[in-house]
Amino acid sequence: MPNPIPGLRIAKSDHPIEFLPGMANRHGLIAGATGTGKTVTLRVLAEQLSAIGVPVFLADVKGDLGGLACAGGEQPKIRERAAQLGLKDFTPAGCPVVFWDVLGERGHPVRATVSEMGPLLFGRLLDLNETQSGVLTIVFKVADDSGLLLLDLKDLRALLEDVGGRAKELRTRYGNVSGASVGAIQRGLLALEQQGGDRFLGEPALALSDLMRTDGSGRGTVNILVADRLVQSPQVYSTFLLWLLAELFEELPEVGDVEKPKLVFFFDEAHLLFNDASKALMEEVERVVRLIRSKGVGVYFVTQSPLDVPDAVLGQLGNRVQHALRAFTPKDQKAVRAAAQTFRVNPRLDAARALTELGVGEALVSFLDEHGVPAVVERALIYPPRSQLAPLGDDERRRIVQSSPLAGRYDHPVDRESAYEMLQSRAGKAPADTAPAARAGDQATEALEALAKSAARAAGSQLGRQIMRGVLGAIFGRGRR
Repeated sequence: MPNPIPGLRIAKSDHPIEFLPGMANRHGLIAGATGTGKTVTLRVLAEQLSAIGVPVFLADVKGDLGGLACAGGEQPKIRERAAQLGLKDFTPAGCPVVFWDVLGERGHPVRATVSEMGPLLFGRLLDLNETQSGVLTIVFKVADDSGLLLLDLKDLRALLEDVGGRAKELRTRYGNVSGASVGAIQRGLLALEQQGGDRFLGEPALALSDLMRTDGSGRGTVNILVADRLVQSPQVYSTFLLWLLAELFEELPEVGDVEKPKLVFFFDEAHLLFNDASKALMEEVERVVRLIRSKGVGVYFVTQSPLDVPDAVLGQLGNRVQHALRAFTPKDQKAVRAAAQTFRVNPRLDAARALTELGVGEALVSFLDEHGVPAVVERALIYPPRSQLAPLGDDERRRIVQSSPLAGRYDHPVDRESAYEMLQSRAGKAPADTAPAARAGDQATEALEALAKSAARAAGSQLGRQIMRGVLGAIFGRGRR
């Protein structure tokens, strides 16, 4: 299919190498050893996608991508690279940026409800065994059958305590609920809370449409997840990203082939997504990566080596930028050969040798052509970024967050009646006031918006929650093997 939008010039060999927007939802890989230029490549792709109106989501695991919000200065190396590539019209420019933070400290809070996460994904998050996962599934089923909303951690804790106390009563209908399993889950929830999970779980929950915005000039928003602390909890980091991918897969409509993606995701430290994952999980991730492109979403993995990504997923990544690899050990040399073999052969280039010779900002590049066929691999220089390379200062970041079009929408938690309050009421106890700020008069509008969104998300009540969990269950595996 002819691509009506001009190609984005990302790199140059003896000619400019173009990245076709119409093929951007065919996914991709940015790989290379530390310090070889992966982050610059990510920046350049994000800048150029934003410029043509494509929203971008990326995780900032090193804390150095905030500068995308500001025009670059007069860095000598940037100017030198622009001159080297003959970029006469090179002008610094920033992007419209929205900062997100699961911890809610340096960006807009990101929340999901417990019910949306579902028992299988929670089981993975808490590293439960098969028996413990089965008990958690029973707890969620009891919530459905009893009409109890599970919104935050205190809801889940309260229901776990209730189910544990009624284990004999529930055994005939639901199966055995052991006190040991309930205790293990409660301990896992406590550990999750200490990692900041209590701030991630609750309302107002993230609306995916807020990740897919453009500004008044038609530029796509660059959504930056502040993840330098989050990545220190790899299980939380990877599960959050997988949950977000699952939400997109579930909610977005089929669009088929598109002139440009509706959204492009960059998943940095991609190996964390696949560590200790079961075979069943990998099969489902492969399926989602393959099918989500028809929803207009491109997924790009950023990692040190292609070997970090399972072959089944790697085979779905048609756009490749491979920076230098080290070859100090036999294992390293094997990785170099394997990386070279993933490209379409260029008879004029020894790809394996080139991978050990590439300089900083240089890469082996192969993008899909207008027919979806990988181009022959070429050795090329990556174009310089137009945004600020230096990390963003705290004051500037704060200004951007406060002036964001989403300011105030997610900043304060909303605590409406749910499982915790209902169970306390049944027991004749007065539930504690856990979110007074959200009930203040100046938050009335936000609360109403959150309630409306929650009502829409819970449409169909029990059926809606079961459907969502069915999707998450399909995506996130079938328990431990």
